[in-house]
Amino acid sequence: MSAPRTTAPGSQLIETPERVALRRAVADLGGRYGSAYYLAKARAGQPADELWAEAGKAGYLGVNLPAEYGGGGGGITDLAIVLEELGTAGCPLLLLIVSPAICGTVIARYGTEEQKRHWLPGLADGSRRMAFGITEPDAGSNSHRISTVARRDGEDWLLTGRKVFVSGIDHCDAVLFVARTEDARTGKLKPALFVVPRDTPGFEYRPIPMELVAPERQFQVFLDDVRLPAEALVGDENAGLLQLFAGLNPERVMTAAFSLGLARQALGKAVEYARTRVVWSTPIGAHQGLAHPLAQCAVEIELARLMTQKAALLYDGGEDAAAGEAANMAKYAAGEAAARTVDQAVQTLGGNGLTQEYGLGALLAATRVGRVAPVSREMVLNYVAQHTLGLPKSY
Repeated sequence: MSAPRTTAPGSQLIETPERVALRRAVADLGGRYGSAYYLAKARAGQPADELWAEAGKAGYLGVNLPAEYGGGGGGITDLAIVLEELGTAGCPLLLLIVSPAICGTVIARYGTEEQKRHWLPGLADGSRRMAFGITEPDAGSNSHRISTVARRDGEDWLLTGRKVFVSGIDHCDAVLFVARTEDARTGKLKPALFVVPRDTPGFEYRPIPMELVAPERQFQVFLDDVRLPAEALVGDENAGLLQLFAGLNPERVMTAAFSLGLARQALGKAVEYARTRVVWSTPIGAHQGLAHPLAQCAVEIELARLMTQKAALLYDGGEDAAAGEAANMAKYAAGEAAARTVDQAVQTLGGNGLTQEYGLGALLAATRVGRVAPVSREMVLNYVAQHTLGLPKSY
């Protein structure tokens, strides 16, 4: 019997030779660490620093960032490959979504020359990390109701508000916060982005107890008249949603890649178990009751993977509107595929599926991330109904 395939059939025709080589190299790196390393770090409450540092030294963390600032000169397509392959190997580094994908992309596109020189080389080689704060207790998925406000005080800004579910602050150098400023022309509040170093006075963060098994912890943040210099503002204070979605579309693509990695990891474990577990002199994978659900999972993973590639390529090609639609669809498809695949993998292993030895139980909670964050599956369906199908807005 042949071993389960770890790469997509025909990938050489879909991806460039350089991206095929990137997949293989990252898969090799992830395989040297694996889920045992990742889960041990997570359960000990420690970050995966060794893997992060090695990935940074190899150039994988900054593969999407401009070459003139120490990056690889690629795009979100390349960074999504890195996260997917690390996740498949059992090491889904959540901060890849945040630090180089969201924060690095926003600074690369809209930051000043000084901001780029100050932050991008460290984000690219992993020596610096940046968290992202947008979600608020009372706003939920409605970014138009963000209440964190930045107001001018002479040349400085004063930032006041509260954020929740900010990943990995305790191991980051700064946070890119989404706040709202008053448009001088209209008097209306518009979103704006500010880089806030972690040790800034008035910036307090507290961990949120979570059931997730992950090296990155979640935090709530309190901002009490945090004084920031003028250069803390990234981009134009009146640019509104344009700059914000420069980070949110890559976030959706990367979340899809995160889910795909989890799904492929779970499917690989389930297929190997079904091939080798013998009951009544027959491998359990010979029974269609197990074989067909796993085959269906493989189909759904590949469909979601293709949508993720489309979204990433559209974004890298500057097609922001089309990328927004595709990124939402990719995030939805990958989240659903991961949830079904992990559930079926646990079912395939039976009681073994909930033991720490196989690591599938931890994935049950992790796959929910792709269905509820950074935007819920229901809000994705609202988006598709309104923007793709042209149906009336429901909210």
